[in-house]
Amino acid sequence: MSRHPASHPTTFRRRAVSSAVAAACALAFGVTGALSSAADTGDQKRAVDQQIQDIQGALDETSADLATAYNALQATQSQLPAAQAALTQAEDAEHAANQHNDEIAAQLAVAQANEQRAVETQTANKAKLDQTQSVLDNFAADLFQGGGGGSQMSVALGATSADDFATRVVLADQVTSLTDNALKELQNARAEATAQESYLKAVEAEVTQLKHEAEDALAKAQAARTTAATAKTNLDNLMTQQSAYAAQVESKKAGELQRLADAEAEQAQLQATLAAQARAAAAAEAARAAAARAAGRTYAPVTGGTGFLSHAANGPITSPFGMRYHPILHVWKLHSGTDFGVPCGTPVFAAADGTVISAGWGGGDGNRIVIDHGIVSGVDLASTYNHLTSFVVKSGRVTRGQLIAYSGTTGYSTGCHLHFETLENGQFVDPMKWL
Repeated sequence: MSRHPASHPTTFRRRAVSSAVAAACALAFGVTGALSSAADTGDQKRAVDQQIQDIQGALDETSADLATAYNALQATQSQLPAAQAALTQAEDAEHAANQHNDEIAAQLAVAQANEQRAVETQTANKAKLDQTQSVLDNFAADLFQGGGGGSQMSVALGATSADDFATRVVLADQVTSLTDNALKELQNARAEATAQESYLKAVEAEVTQLKHEAEDALAKAQAARTTAATAKTNLDNLMTQQSAYAAQVESKKAGELQRLADAEAEQAQLQATLAAQARAAAAAEAARAAAARAAGRTYAPVTGGTGFLSHAANGPITSPFGMRYHPILHVWKLHSGTDFGVPCGTPVFAAADGTVISAGWGGGDGNRIVIDHGIVSGVDLASTYNHLTSFVVKSGRVTRGQLIAYSGTTGYSTGCHLHFETLENGQFVDPMKWL
């Protein structure tokens, strides 16, 4: 009899389906649920939960290495749509940022051209202003040096003849007209210079603002390019991982099919053993009944049904009895028992009185105990306890609730649990019929 170790692993059963697969299903539910009425939400959630449970049940009896590769493949596949969406969004942002950067650059080029023209116009106006001012300065100097006789009267009185007088009056009018024009040009040039200076300041302010905007737009465009490049790298990495995991899954399929065939052969051998045991038990039962009748005694056979067997472990049912479609091998397979989700090292108890037929290695079932409970309701009832870590009982009679072993994850198992089976005359039946 093995002794219960002082310390057993307490990590609860790791489900075969990865959290990434569950998250993908939850995401699908969240998207559709957001578009549905509140009345539909509960049904959709139950459907998603059932889908996750079905996948988990299908992989319960799968080898851990294949399940790991499959989980990784599902995880990468579930991330691909989000990664592709992130890349598309990043590329759109990059395009918008580049377009904005181009628009700001074009506006800056126009503003800088306007600034250059304004500077050139200001330079030309200044030259014109200086020239006009110089003409007026020279004329004023001439008048000052001539003693101030620049008036029309003084010019006319200086004539020596009538013809000279007429000529001098005409010349005086021309000088006055030229002076007035020069003054007007000077005034206009100064007004234009003032307006041009204001315009230049406005253009310079616009250029300064656009330069800041151009720097910001360029930085955003560069950041958008970096984000897009990162998103592209992430997507490429996911696709590379997906290809690698898919190759791993394919490479392990042949071995898994062989292990499945071995497990079915092991089950067939167990069924044959229990069928023979059932025939012998039925014959013994018939002999006891005949002996009782011959002796005039009443013979009362054992009757069973729901509640005849006790739960073999204290834990929730995580996967029921029934046919399962294997998502990797694409084959239908009977899940021949009921799974209890318990940590490795959890005590396992005999479900009813009986005799230990075998206790040892059961191939894909790992460490296994088989107990025959005798003829109950006309059938030979047996129960099996699979994937055990260690044995407490290996032979002899056991009673209901007696400690017989500790749960584990040996054999074809993806995590700690107890796989509990019931057989009638060597044929697997739903344990819930008896529990």
